[in-house]
Amino acid sequence: MQNQTTNYPALYTLITVFFFWGFIAAGNSIFIPFCKNYFSLDQFQSQLIDFAFYLAYYIGALLLFALGNLKGKDVVGSWGYKKSIVFGLLFSALGAGAMIVAVYVNLYVGMLVGLFIVALGFSLQQTAANPFAILLGDPKTGASRVNLGGGINSFGTTIGPILVAFALFGTTASISDEQIKNLELSKVILLYIAVGLLFLAAAALFHFSKKVPAGVSQEPMEKANKALTTLVVMTLLLATCFVPVFQSYQSTDALQIQTLQEQIALVSAEEATTLQSALTNLQEEVENYRMFWLGLALLVVMVGLLFAYFLAKKNGNGWGAMQYPQLVLGMLAIFTYVGVEVAIGSNLGELLSTDAFGSLSTSEIAPYISMYWGSLMIGRWAGAVSVFKLESWQKTLALVLVPLVAFGVIIGVNLISGKNMEALYYYIVCVLLQIAAFFWSNDQPARTLTIFGLFGIVAMLVGLNSTGTVAIYAFLSGGLACSIMWPAIFSLSILGLGKYTSQGSAFLIMMILGGAILPPIQGKLADMIGIHASYILAVVCFAYLTLFAILVKSVLKKQGLEVDQVESTGGH
Repeated sequence: MQNQTTNYPALYTLITVFFFWGFIAAGNSIFIPFCKNYFSLDQFQSQLIDFAFYLAYYIGALLLFALGNLKGKDVVGSWGYKKSIVFGLLFSALGAGAMIVAVYVNLYVGMLVGLFIVALGFSLQQTAANPFAILLGDPKTGASRVNLGGGINSFGTTIGPILVAFALFGTTASISDEQIKNLELSKVILLYIAVGLLFLAAAALFHFSKKVPAGVSQEPMEKANKALTTLVVMTLLLATCFVPVFQSYQSTDALQIQTLQEQIALVSAEEATTLQSALTNLQEEVENYRMFWLGLALLVVMVGLLFAYFLAKKNGNGWGAMQYPQLVLGMLAIFTYVGVEVAIGSNLGELLSTDAFGSLSTSEIAPYISMYWGSLMIGRWAGAVSVFKLESWQKTLALVLVPLVAFGVIIGVNLISGKNMEALYYYIVCVLLQIAAFFWSNDQPARTLTIFGLFGIVAMLVGLNSTGTVAIYAFLSGGLACSIMWPAIFSLSILGLGKYTSQGSAFLIMMILGGAILPPIQGKLADMIGIHASYILAVVCFAYLTLFAILVKSVLKKQGLEVDQVESTGGH
């Protein structure tokens, strides 16, 4: 199933799907805020919208595994990677249609279900796309192929808001919340009709392409009942943890908080001081309650995976892909990576609004948020250089120029959107440091993950021990550190899995759930020790990712696998 020569026509078809993933995120950035206003959602319902995406990834991958375990074969492999991606795109198109209908008939639950279906489709697409990248050429160059896909994905995310803004508002400038609130229903429906048609177009492109191989594997699989039982128990325990968190948004205390906030706006300054004290105490009680359950959810994941790790090491029978230590350690690594990537970005706005960081307004913060997520594109573009057959000197030149071009694209796109980017011009120094890290890593996944893990640790420590521009650049560099981690973790985790590769891929996709758990934990840490100090969580996350790189290399060597001879594979 592996071709030593890269199938470029199939690769270029595959990366169109990566572009759609990024571009559609731009559609969601308009659609979801509109729905929050249109349906008059409270905080609890808004939380459900944001959580639905992460939950769908987890549930989708779990269902694929359970179905495969029942049938005794790899479901994605038996369908074929090509057909699985087509099914995923059609599923997402169905979800987009459900969201359109739900908005039209003013049915919030229907919209939530539609969003969940869209994300279920994404789960299937990503489960198939990751191992499919390995199929399209020599596994030693797998990272570059999917880093190219990841770079195109980030490019879609970068230019998507501009194209969507122009289509809906006739301007390329940034869109305010007020504009979104006043957007006509007909335009929103047309937007998601276009999104649904994009899904269908991508599905048709894949289905009818003669250049894309089917990628079918009919190899039988042994039952993995122990792994299934462990994951089901983990899921039930996670549900037990999440239900109280969501219920807390509709509790008596939550309603009392809302009442106090309304009263404070109406009373005198003296009365407001008394009410504010009561409000603060009540908010602290509610947040501590949520923190307890979120912390317990984190513990469930960690204990569950470590339980599987140690038991499977003693006897691998019944564990399926989880009999491989590199996969179980990798699941925790993906959980940590997604969590830290989302946490750094989602808490950045709050950090920049503090006095120590310039008390920036929402409009002033926007360029920094854009640069953080753009930093992911910079790294992925650089990681894609090896896709192309270049002479040694050409590759060296490309590794220097491509990240700089990507940096220029981010600056340019933001300038077109009317943002002031002057404060970020010197961020190019951090990009140059990343370029040096690329040369040092030498296309070796364990080495790459170790270097970029250390890069992340140092960046966070610099940020924690400074303020102003230096600290801002350091925290933004977290995006540069994260940019190529997914492919490196993915390759190290599925190396040597053989017929369990697709099953292992599904397990890794499940761990995207980390993005739903770690960011709010950092948010609560911010309430306890301050938003600046809360970035200590990112240090811990990068430390585990570095440790994973060291441990997994040792694990793979014991299995007779020379990790430095295989380049990173996978994509996010």
